[in-house]
Amino acid sequence: MNNNILHIKNGSCTSVTEIPVLGYGDFRQTASRLLGDKARHCVSYFAYPCNEGFRLMMCIADDSAHDILVFACDVEKDAELPSIAAEQLALERFEREIHENWGLGFTGHPWYKPVRDFMPDKYKFFEMAGEELHEVGVGPVHAGVIEPGHFRFICNGEDVLHLEIQLGWQHRGIEKLMLDKKRLIERVLLAESIAGDTSVSHSTAFAGLWEALCGTVPGDDVLWARTLAAELERMANHTGDLGAICGDVAYQLGAAVYGRLRTPIVNFSQRWCGNRLGKGNVRPSYAPYAFTEELRRQLLQDLTAYERDFLEMSDKIQHFPSVLSRLDRTGVVSREQAEAIGAVGMAAKCTSVCRDIRASHPYAAYPALSIEPVVKDGGDVLARTELRIDEVKQSLAIVRVLLENVPAFDGKMRSPGQPKADSFAISLTEGWRGEICHCAVTGADGELLTYKIKDPSFHNWMALALAVRGNEISDFPICNKSFNLSYCGHDL
Repeated sequence: MNNNILHIKNGSCTSVTEIPVLGYGDFRQTASRLLGDKARHCVSYFAYPCNEGFRLMMCIADDSAHDILVFACDVEKDAELPSIAAEQLALERFEREIHENWGLGFTGHPWYKPVRDFMPDKYKFFEMAGEELHEVGVGPVHAGVIEPGHFRFICNGEDVLHLEIQLGWQHRGIEKLMLDKKRLIERVLLAESIAGDTSVSHSTAFAGLWEALCGTVPGDDVLWARTLAAELERMANHTGDLGAICGDVAYQLGAAVYGRLRTPIVNFSQRWCGNRLGKGNVRPSYAPYAFTEELRRQLLQDLTAYERDFLEMSDKIQHFPSVLSRLDRTGVVSREQAEAIGAVGMAAKCTSVCRDIRASHPYAAYPALSIEPVVKDGGDVLARTELRIDEVKQSLAIVRVLLENVPAFDGKMRSPGQPKADSFAISLTEGWRGEICHCAVTGADGELLTYKIKDPSFHNWMALALAVRGNEISDFPICNKSFNLSYCGHDL
């Protein structure tokens, strides 16, 4: 730690007294300086009530040093603060969220608009003038997944000039429920319900954070199981999305084959833990379901059959002209745009921005696996498609390595203990969409004062809005599916 920054590691816990508390001028300058280095990005920025006002907490990941840089600032209620996002655009959504949750103002902010408290009868959408321009509204209920989201296009004929995405209709209140619910099992169930298709990665982030708060070190069997479950989750979702991408370009063979191939992966999860999405498979301090020799043989058999058809189908779509013509140079996001908005996961890696927590801030069994992230440079739907294919191939290799040495499972239900008083903990995982961040602060009695969740979709919805510019509106479905961002992961 230097005078104004605390350096910690992923999955660690520290006393809140160790976190430097700066004046806002120094806080703003430090954040802007640190984020000027492209090897760093903000993983969490939030506020919580403290000292009759609010404490701002900034957490910046330094991917080259494998550290997380933490510093804070105390401000008064109803304070008006110069916006850091005016200099570092990637913070604009964090500042909007702080303003919306706590009433703090940020002068000079690029665009004050709702993050989740969206009231369509009171909100004025962005407008452009021109006789040949027209607006197209989609929503508020998504036709496919029945999740709340509104998409407002401004078009010149078929060409999209601007897309404004407005989410946050349900107000699920998960972060508040994390404070209200006092039983650990209730909090675990909340964590694995943040985004159903990312149950394993979110519950792993929660488990890692809770273990850090309690000073518990899980066994090798626990870390091994979390890693295997996470890679199966990645394979299942990438495979399903590849099928959906094929469906959106009317390649029905690909849609059918990939759709079928997802099934044995999720069905294996059902056999292992009783849930196709992996719910129930991750618990703080212990592994609830043993991985038996019978399960090992079954998974190896499933993978052999899966890999043969997956590779054949993937080769077809990567060389089929009618598919490539719809994917190539469609929905382009540049590296400069991805860096500016703080994109993570797939949205970043497809623009040559290498952000993968498994490699930069490894957790669970990943430190021993030496992950080399898959990175593409096209920034288009094709790049996002090929990244999915290559990540599935990588996950297949990772799973086979894990299956070479299955640890003995303890089988005992263990309590992680009680959270430490006056402490801060942070836990990052790499979900299949990108990085997930959970943060918590406890008070003098060890109870939670705040619990902050960040799903990768929080960063990446802006990437979709940028991707459709200059495309025809008929390309929106394929652009949207190439990201497949989470509505509920955003609507906390």
